[in-house]
Amino acid sequence: MEAEARPRLRGIEVHPINHQGRPSLLLRDPLQLSDKVIVVPQQLAPALALCDGRHEVSAIHARLSFGLGLRIDRETVKNFVAALDGALLLENERFHRAYRDALAAYRQAPYRPPHLAGKSYPAEADELRRKLSEYSAQAVDLPPGPAGGRGLVSPHIDYQRGGPTYARIWQHSAEMARAADLAIVLGTDHCGGDGRLTLTRQHYATPLGALPTAQPIVDEIARAIGDEAAFGEELHHQHEHSIELAAVWLHYIREGAGCEVVPILCGSFRHFVRGEADPAADERIETVVEHLRQAMAGRRTVVVAAADLAHVGPAFDGPPQGAWEQAQLRAADAALIDQMCHGSADGFLHAIRQVGDRYNVCGLPPIYIAMRILGPGGGEQIAYAHCPADAQGTSWVSICGIAWQ
Repeated sequence: MEAEARPRLRGIEVHPINHQGRPSLLLRDPLQLSDKVIVVPQQLAPALALCDGRHEVSAIHARLSFGLGLRIDRETVKNFVAALDGALLLENERFHRAYRDALAAYRQAPYRPPHLAGKSYPAEADELRRKLSEYSAQAVDLPPGPAGGRGLVSPHIDYQRGGPTYARIWQHSAEMARAADLAIVLGTDHCGGDGRLTLTRQHYATPLGALPTAQPIVDEIARAIGDEAAFGEELHHQHEHSIELAAVWLHYIREGAGCEVVPILCGSFRHFVRGEADPAADERIETVVEHLRQAMAGRRTVVVAAADLAHVGPAFDGPPQGAWEQAQLRAADAALIDQMCHGSADGFLHAIRQVGDRYNVCGLPPIYIAMRILGPGGGEQIAYAHCPADAQGTSWVSICGIAWQ
């Protein structure tokens, strides 16, 4: 079995859980190539670090047994590695074959289906309209924004927690969204590689129909940066929720009328936050930004950053957040929002760097890229909220709605 050679773990989701009264880890494939999940007892957790492509099963067993003193037999380690392989969690030919098949199926489909329809929001069009109109009824006090607006920041948290914030920013931006014939929708790629900007030619469907992707624009960018850079992580579009949750509101607020979209997933900015590189000097990012600016010329365009702000508390491996910590979070978010309202991409990144991204701002990449596309200019805070992320009230996600005029 290939997995027995030198197993190497892929980049996977790992969640601490309590299973049958024991601390454990739940392992899951973020690409959802397999629907299998694996629950690993805490004592076996060191085995994951040893699945690094350098150790054979016998060596992993020896390290666990003699190096760490764990009472575990070789057959258990062998079965553990086989389970990882069966769930497609190892970097091997079995995984790559499944990946190629899934990518081919994604590209051959007539459109990218709405992955969260029927899960996070209604799959039936009339029921969806009813649900979003309930949220919108809470935003009737807002004066409408101008039709000539340029863009907005919308959350990508689930509607159950973020619905009122979605409603406020999209109701305010309704005329801007309805006037557009092109929407550039930038979303956080929660699995994306460092600095990756990932395109797709697939249309984005919602329960209201399909929003057509502006394929000539996508093709032009792909020619400029190369197919690997443009589409190397394209399968992430299939299950990533950030663009989808903004696209549903865009389609709803346009009353089902379509417009061309350019959906772009934005990968991690970890290396930029650490100061190892500067996104303003990144040739690939600069090329994408410049081509998008050229595509906007002569068109009524809205730029949408589908982005949340902070993720704090035990749910995100941080300390519990009480009233004092939430007040500090509000102050930190206010500094970021001030930079957003000035359209300062560099200032926004600098404010996150100053605190070492202590607040885990997952919306940094799409917000930064949106401001780079639009350039400096006036913005307005339309909404802001803290959303609970655990049952104890000690973990929070902060979200906002910003309109760029």
